[in-house]
Amino acid sequence: MTKLERIAILAAGGPAPGINSVIGAATIRACLSGVEVLGVTDGFSWLMQGDTNHILPLTIKNVAAIHFRGGSFIGISRANPAWSHEHLETTLRSLQQLGVEGVVTIGGDETAHAAMKLAKMAGGRVSFAHVPKTIDNDLELPNGIYTFGFQTARHVGVYIVKDLQVDAATTSRWYFIITMGRKSGHLALGIGKAAGVTLTIIPEEFSSPTVSLQTVIDLLTGAILKRRSYGRRDGVAILAEGVMERIDPADRERFTETSLDAESNRRISEVRFGELLRVEVGRQLAALGLASTIVAKNIGYELRCADPIPFDMEYTRDLGYCASKYLLEGGSDAIITVQGGQFRPIPFRDMIDPETGLARVRMVDIHTEHYKIARRYMLRLRRDDFEDEHECLKLAKTCGMTPEAFRSRFEYLVQDEPPPLQFEH
Repeated sequence: MTKLERIAILAAGGPAPGINSVIGAATIRACLSGVEVLGVTDGFSWLMQGDTNHILPLTIKNVAAIHFRGGSFIGISRANPAWSHEHLETTLRSLQQLGVEGVVTIGGDETAHAAMKLAKMAGGRVSFAHVPKTIDNDLELPNGIYTFGFQTARHVGVYIVKDLQVDAATTSRWYFIITMGRKSGHLALGIGKAAGVTLTIIPEEFSSPTVSLQTVIDLLTGAILKRRSYGRRDGVAILAEGVMERIDPADRERFTETSLDAESNRRISEVRFGELLRVEVGRQLAALGLASTIVAKNIGYELRCADPIPFDMEYTRDLGYCASKYLLEGGSDAIITVQGGQFRPIPFRDMIDPETGLARVRMVDIHTEHYKIARRYMLRLRRDDFEDEHECLKLAKTCGMTPEAFRSRFEYLVQDEPPPLQFEH
């Protein structure tokens, strides 16, 4: 086995709590074996341009305590060479010019895609070990393993939402909170379930590939009406930003025009989805003779560079150590995981969706008790509300409608409601 003399570490995609822990642990493990470590600043952005000047030497001394802090000690970028053969060639050439023989990449599905393509192009000349991260928890890791950063993002998010719940109750208002989660609703559901918000809406709950904007408006309106029927004028609703991605294209013209990021994805944070819902739900309530103060808020940037909680701190130090040791022992072309306390590398080929070329996406499984219990705790229109004449009458009276008119207007919302929760004895 050829001994490596120099490895590089880079972080790409969006930030997630725990990146510094990976960097620190991987650096320390390599340095203890006499291997030089280079920190590639700003992800792939400079390397794919052939610029090898943006390098930070990493030593035990300068990474010794960075695991306590959020953000990335070496920066980060969404620039991705995977979409251009020329950029892939330039990136690989840059790494070879730096004398790099192994690379620890830290990122999500698209960074994994880039590492896989670079490894294939390198043909063994440069080894790659990828550490998966995303606060969205949407990489399909085995056995329900969390992606690092998710637990910290959820933890911080819960405390932000807790304060907003107090404000909502104090001022008799509603908050519509949009969380990150472009593809799946793990973060929204994790925050909403732990905080006990009024309701959480995630893309997975809709059976069809697209959903009308009016359906989302009606889900929120129905929850407000139900809450009002119990004498409460306040509430908090959390929506995963991926819900917006599911909105029928015919309705998307109502969204504010936004710019694209380096991966040609629409910058969801610039879409005023919550504001649009605030206005439309407010208008619908006014038409029903009800006034309600609604505030729209996005949370996401507050979460992804937070200092990691101990869970993510320990978890990511394990991942960083394993990534470095894997490369030093001749390993390559794999995603680094720890399963049941044991290191388990997963070959790139086993994680990639052949249709997209990207790592497979893990969606919220709405058929599990985990999700069904979350639904039971939510205050939203349910099938029971329409089957129970007393409840239906109470809800209808709240908005000045007849039970028949109320059913005609809102009953369609429960067509995707999961079946009742039943345990096997």
